[in-house]
Amino acid sequence: MKKKLLFLFTAMFILILAACSSSDDSSGDTDGGEDTGKEAASTDKITVWAWDPNFNIAALDLAKEAYTGDVEVEVIENAQDDIIQKLNTGLSSGTTKGMPNIVLIEDYRAQSFLQAYPDSFVPISDYFNPDDFADYKVATTSLDGEQYGLPFDSGVAGLYVRTDYLEEAGYTVEDVTNITWKEYIEVAKAVKKATGKSMLTLDPNDLAQLRMMIQTAGSWYLDEDGSTPHLANNEALKEAFEIYKELMESDTVKVVSDWSQFVGAFNSGEVASVPTGNWITPSVKASADQSGKWAVVPPPKLSIDGAVNASNLGGSSWYVLNVDGKEAAAEFLADTFGSNTEFYQNLVTEIGAIGTYKPAAEGDAYNAADEFFGGQKIISDFSEWTKEIPGVNYGMHTYAIEDILIAEMQNYLNGKDLDQVLKDAQTQAEAQVK
Repeated sequence: MKKKLLFLFTAMFILILAACSSSDDSSGDTDGGEDTGKEAASTDKITVWAWDPNFNIAALDLAKEAYTGDVEVEVIENAQDDIIQKLNTGLSSGTTKGMPNIVLIEDYRAQSFLQAYPDSFVPISDYFNPDDFADYKVATTSLDGEQYGLPFDSGVAGLYVRTDYLEEAGYTVEDVTNITWKEYIEVAKAVKKATGKSMLTLDPNDLAQLRMMIQTAGSWYLDEDGSTPHLANNEALKEAFEIYKELMESDTVKVVSDWSQFVGAFNSGEVASVPTGNWITPSVKASADQSGKWAVVPPPKLSIDGAVNASNLGGSSWYVLNVDGKEAAAEFLADTFGSNTEFYQNLVTEIGAIGTYKPAAEGDAYNAADEFFGGQKIISDFSEWTKEIPGVNYGMHTYAIEDILIAEMQNYLNGKDLDQVLKDAQTQAEAQVK
């Protein structure tokens, strides 16, 4: 009898365990569903890293207002250097913990991230039409035939000129339109003689002007592969060095050492022109008493064959990281920066950001006259010049190579032979960027 009771008890216990096991399995399925639900819920909120509250962050705020989806978008402001450091630290460790869904990356740095961390970013060409954007930006934001970045602002360059200073020197705006850098230097000398004003500012520790010069010729510091240094036999770079030295020795340059000195020079009327990216427009317009005294023309070009009066300086684009919520992140970008022409009109009117989305150029905001620039439709002009910018592969090493060139530029200004300067720069670059 006891054996029978023990048998029955054992059998019942086994049945209970089986039921519990079944319940646990069911619970596991439910937990799996809950995890999926949590993952899906995580897409109810996406995060974006960007810098500059008055420009990029402001653009994101407008994008949030224009967005028609249900996803909450949290914008986290970081300094650009901090974003670079955090991305490199996180992605190199192999973990995506703490990473955002979307990050803004400067175009000069994009390839370094895409090539160093190929599985960390999501191809997004299925979410928007890359053909709707300026060709040079598409080249910058893609890799191996895949589109990883959604192009944002244009760094299209222009030559901002004081029309009153030109007139004093006997020139008109037409005289400085579509000129070469060598012709620009001749105008600079005449302006200095007639007005006593320098023509432009240069910072010996910032060779951004060289970038702008060589891109007019479709050239860069690297070969087309984006990794091999191209300095020693770079015809465009050689002429850019020559132009830089001629400017510095022409007594037409005001040397500056930081941003405030740069802006202060044209706000105070000390210089007659500002050759740089269109993002400088708000700073130029900060001096209301100069309204009507400025115009913008295409940037000067190098004299070598094939060079054009169009270039770029700066600019950045949006990238989606390969983390939970990537689909929602891509959809947010597609719905705003990727397709919304009205949104782009607001970008221009409210923060002065010129995008590279071609259909937006037909809007009213892009064709509005700017009284500060004598009624010139500068946004429309910049948009047209954007179409002409030569596409180049900025590659992975823009700033590393430029550090080398800054030092070699000083050697050149101090009398070192230019061919030797570029050969030495080539040798250093090849050793450093392996």
